[in-house]
Amino acid sequence: MKKISDEIRKEFTMIKTFEIKPNYKYLADKYHLDPRTVKKYYEGYGGKPTTRNKASNLDEYYDLIKEKLSLHGCKISSIFFFLKQERNYKGSYSSLTYFIRNKPELKEIRSKKGTHVRYETPIGEVLQFDWVEEISMFNKYGEEFNFNVFSAELCYSRFHYFGYSEHKTREDVYIQMINTFKFIGGIPKGILTDNMSSIVDTNKAEFNREFKAFAKDMGINTSKCKVRHPFTKGKVEVRNKFIKWLIPYNYEFEAEDDLKNIINKITIEVNNKINDTTNIKPILLYQKEKEYLEPLPSNQVLQHYLNLSTSVTVDNTSLINYKGNKYSVSPKFINKTLKVKEIDNKLYIYHNTELISTHDIFNKKINYRKEDYIAGLKESMPNKDDTFIENLAKRNLDLFDEISKIERKN
Repeated sequence: MKKISDEIRKEFTMIKTFEIKPNYKYLADKYHLDPRTVKKYYEGYGGKPTTRNKASNLDEYYDLIKEKLSLHGCKISSIFFFLKQERNYKGSYSSLTYFIRNKPELKEIRSKKGTHVRYETPIGEVLQFDWVEEISMFNKYGEEFNFNVFSAELCYSRFHYFGYSEHKTREDVYIQMINTFKFIGGIPKGILTDNMSSIVDTNKAEFNREFKAFAKDMGINTSKCKVRHPFTKGKVEVRNKFIKWLIPYNYEFEAEDDLKNIINKITIEVNNKINDTTNIKPILLYQKEKEYLEPLPSNQVLQHYLNLSTSVTVDNTSLINYKGNKYSVSPKFINKTLKVKEIDNKLYIYHNTELISTHDIFNKKINYRKEDYIAGLKESMPNKDDTFIENLAKRNLDLFDEISKIERKN
């Protein structure tokens, strides 16, 4: 619809001042307008507003967005990933950014950034890796989960791997690196990390003998960042910011397996997100870079390192977690760190060098030895006699078995 001119507005004023009946057709012909338009403006229409107060499709998420932004370290990108994955949000990242930044009460806490020179790495040359350490999250029942995330990236393509790990011992590094090599489908020529205490002899400022042997068996060259220059592995540091996408999941998940699945989702999303530097999705550049990777070592070599002992912590139910299932030890080891080793489908659990428990490995969520369960009941019910404890243990252990059978059927 055409806007009317100031001249016709002056005529409106004169007509109303002298109380003359308006001739809409005459005015329309004079100003090349539709008579209905003239009448509309004469009767008070002021034109379309310059700003619109239109409802946003993000209004329904307002309270959720406000709640997530209150979590320390939670960024807009974290919330966007959460809404897309868990709330079926179909809008764009720019829409979410606009929505948040135009509401003063929704504020993203920004951190200061340093400055350093960027450099590029030849194709297939280097894999950078690091730990995102001591992450603490709570499930929907208020149970706390403390864990680390292993973060590795091929420098040329920016193709990334994130791996959940309860601990970050040397054995955990071996396992996570082998998982990374399997994920990327090969071995790069070299690796780069910082002074990681589990694999670096800090007195000599070089990789320890055990890790050098691992690197030799894998067929890779090793190098470390310069002291106080962690930005020399800046690509993996940049990617570590995506672990903040975990923050909105606080109080949203149930079990450890859920955390692992969320981390897998983040890995997929990061590798399919256009990189700010290359302006290309890492998954696309990886298709080229993987051709430059060396083959994996023999399965025998890989299994040797995968079968080394792994650190676990005993929870307050006298259980340790291994590959998603829980196995019991004596309650006297609650809150202690133990070592586990899998051999021929059996799980061996050690305290220091002492073998304290063995279990057959089953696809069963909870695996209590009767003696461990009875010992736990005696500690929690010191006034009950042995007969009562024995009967209660039998009933509860039978119930665990029934629940496990139902879970396997489903």
